[in-house]
Amino acid sequence: MSRHDHQFSSRRRIARGIAEAQASRRGVLAGAGGLALAGLLAACGTSGPKSSAGPSAAVDVSGEQKLVNWANWTLYLDYDDKTKKYPTLERFMKESGITAKYAEDIDSNDTYYGKIQAQLAAGKDIGQDIITPSDWMSERLIRQGYVQELDHANIPNIKNLLPELRDVRFDPGRTKSLTWQSGFTGLAWNKEAFPKGLKNVSDLWDPALKGRVTVLDEMRDTMPMLLLDDGVDIQGDWGENEYGNSLDVLEKNIANGQIRQVKGNSYKQDFISGDAIAGLVYSGDITQLNFEEGDKWEFVMPEAKGLIWSDNFMVPIGATHKTNAEKLMDFYYDPDVAAEVAAYVNYVCPVVGAREAMEKIDPELVDNPLIFPTEEFLSLSSTERAMSVEEETQFQNMFQQVIGA
Repeated sequence: MSRHDHQFSSRRRIARGIAEAQASRRGVLAGAGGLALAGLLAACGTSGPKSSAGPSAAVDVSGEQKLVNWANWTLYLDYDDKTKKYPTLERFMKESGITAKYAEDIDSNDTYYGKIQAQLAAGKDIGQDIITPSDWMSERLIRQGYVQELDHANIPNIKNLLPELRDVRFDPGRTKSLTWQSGFTGLAWNKEAFPKGLKNVSDLWDPALKGRVTVLDEMRDTMPMLLLDDGVDIQGDWGENEYGNSLDVLEKNIANGQIRQVKGNSYKQDFISGDAIAGLVYSGDITQLNFEEGDKWEFVMPEAKGLIWSDNFMVPIGATHKTNAEKLMDFYYDPDVAAEVAAYVNYVCPVVGAREAMEKIDPELVDNPLIFPTEEFLSLSSTERAMSVEEETQFQNMFQQVIGA
């Protein structure tokens, strides 16, 4: 059986488990559920000055060079273990005549930004024509003038973007970004090693988990989860005092050895090795691990709520293949292609028509709340309020000091 066939068989089994656990949440991404999703995602970002002038955009040589370079996160595109290739990307190259070079280069927003910031500031080519940062980082890049303006004429399938996501606060009209996928930050644990399970972030401090907990090295993931656990309305009027209290909790559990490591996407390796058996995680990662390593882990949204977020297609300021990048974006906004990707990555799909297309790929995934969340499932998630540039800098510095980065 091929990886592709096996994944669908596995997905049906796991989808049934999700459906049983979330039976009251069955539904589709439409009506109130779709509006709730859009409202949450459109609120993401940082408040502050809009785009600065920044460096000048690079000359586009797409006409002469049929090439596009794409940097993405791990486990974030359909993959065939047998061929060691990405089926939809292979299809794009065959149909477009453009060679696509794909790299799983992004482990966290902050670490990736640290690697490319100097080049971006100088207007240099970072070697990638497409990057996929999260909303808050996307806003920073727009504010700094580090990304190019998109030509919607090259992306006719932009019409398939969920209508409510076409005017997100940090990029009205989507002139410099397009949603790649959305997802949830929640809790996961190894069901065999820790059958007791987790309900809230504070459960990670159980003595039975000492030294086997991971939390994310992104301030905009870990800290909102700690704030929520402390009863703070992260969309409301919170500030340095509340943030400091939650940071104290993090510092304490790093110092006493409860937390094994603070990591980016590489936390998955700790889960696979068994060095970590519980932690703060991204929803799709755990689904992928269950497919690859056996159905060992459980993912839940905390009772105190988890986070919802998006990652976005963007073209760096020094990229030299913008038109080719736009053609790739257009390809992935085709509902059939979007559904094929969603069936693999199990993140929230932003493409209108993908749910209907999913009926032909795997009907049971149509009711998977991690791909097509209902309003009730979305009620378990939140986004944090916008931060000023000064707050973001202050809170980021405080966080980095505690995690030792």
